[in-house]
Amino acid sequence: MAAAAAAAVAEPKTKYDRQLRIWGDQGQAALEKASICLLNCGPTGTEALKNLVLGGIGSVTVVDGSKVEQADLGNNFLLDEGCLGQSRAKSICSFLQELNDAVKAKYVEEFPATMIDTNPSFFSQFTVVIATQLPESSLLKLDSICRSANIVLVAARSYGLTGLVRVSIKEHCVIESKPDHFLDDLRLHKPWTELKQFAKSIDICDKDAVVHKHTPYIVILVRLAEKWADAHDGQLPSTRQEKREFKDLIRAHMLNVDEDNYKEAVESSYKVSVTPGISDDIRQIIDDSSSEVNLSSSDFWVLVAALKEFIANEGNGELPLEGTIPDMTSLTEYYVSLQKIYQAKAESDCLAMEHRVKSILKRIGRDPESISRAYIKTFCKNTRKLRVCRYRSMEEEFSAPVLSEVQKYLADEDSCFAMNFYILLRAADRLAANYSRLPGIFDRLKLAAVVVLTEMGLNGASLSEDLITEVCRFAGAEIHPVAAFIGGMASQEVIKLVTKQFVPLMGTFIFNGIDLKSQVLAL
Repeated sequence: MAAAAAAAVAEPKTKYDRQLRIWGDQGQAALEKASICLLNCGPTGTEALKNLVLGGIGSVTVVDGSKVEQADLGNNFLLDEGCLGQSRAKSICSFLQELNDAVKAKYVEEFPATMIDTNPSFFSQFTVVIATQLPESSLLKLDSICRSANIVLVAARSYGLTGLVRVSIKEHCVIESKPDHFLDDLRLHKPWTELKQFAKSIDICDKDAVVHKHTPYIVILVRLAEKWADAHDGQLPSTRQEKREFKDLIRAHMLNVDEDNYKEAVESSYKVSVTPGISDDIRQIIDDSSSEVNLSSSDFWVLVAALKEFIANEGNGELPLEGTIPDMTSLTEYYVSLQKIYQAKAESDCLAMEHRVKSILKRIGRDPESISRAYIKTFCKNTRKLRVCRYRSMEEEFSAPVLSEVQKYLADEDSCFAMNFYILLRAADRLAANYSRLPGIFDRLKLAAVVVLTEMGLNGASLSEDLITEVCRFAGAEIHPVAAFIGGMASQEVIKLVTKQFVPLMGTFIFNGIDLKSQVLAL
């Protein structure tokens, strides 16, 4: 019995081993709780859903009123000849279930536009709605519905050799943004008492070659920064010349040229000159009006309110310490001692934050235990990397785009094709709405594009006639390689939004399959 239970726990870890290394147990748990709705299961939607099903999403519901036709067999790899004439939603669900039987798959045989018009409350049950190949009119209605219910909407569309992905939600708060490059939080510019005491306990002038070449660079920098400050009225090196001189000071303490720890100290010497305090990005979050919390505030903003109090009190103007140190040349005992010092400080800061969180929760009328210690700890480890993403509604973007940005994109050689495609896709929707068919005539599409440009406030602006011709040639086809790419982008954004890790797209992603380029347009 116990062996069977252990196997049941181990099975998901084995199945999702690779992705667990990226977003961890918490991220996987969030995926497994998520409920996804897909509108239209053509190749773009199917590709997006396939990736999420393989990743272990909790449940999926496919909404599509179409029957499988011959054309579907040429661009949708989940359909075969045996599906002809059958419900496309049912067929796709059946094949998706085979990919991962742990995922619950349901379908609704209804056209998405009809569902949006007649049953808007249907969408409130989902974590994320993925809308593929929807015309502009339906997309605007759906965006309004999802925003009212605080449901994440991801719009995706492939159209010949182009495509787009756009995220829409009022606010999305990210704790684990996981930037590619970020400075280690070592506090060499402002070491605390225990770190200073440990550094002083090690003689950096020790003539023992083994000890000298295995003194951690953190200790070297703390000691020599203090020596520099004593000789410069308490100031750390700030100018280029001073930083050069500080490096020379480090080199002067080397006994041999092959001492890697001193080379590491020289390379990391800039960390001593880190500007103390809080970055502008984090200051903007702390000073946001949402940090004035009440009973309806989210856990994120309660923690931001606690962070604000921590900085003003226990933090002495600094954020909670992350508590990790990088690899470095060191004696094992020195490195382990340093780890413990950093971990102890981080734990102390986290405990102070926990007390403040409980106090705030009690003050606003919530259960003081309603935010877990694990969540607070994760927040404390990532306070320098917090992100708050706020999106304009699609109605706002379409009716009142940021004119200066649009003009910049049209004038820029690298982004003008993306902006052209954005406008032409909207123009194609206008033609489809007016004539019940996709554009195939150059002059009609060009005229519709001029109307879109005028509505955007760009009177007199022109588009590439070559691209107008290409969009006419595309005829709205969902080409499988483009659909796979756009669907992959959509599923990637869904994972970011569900796990609340990494930063989602902040604008409309446009793929240009002609030149194999992409651009995010912030409109």
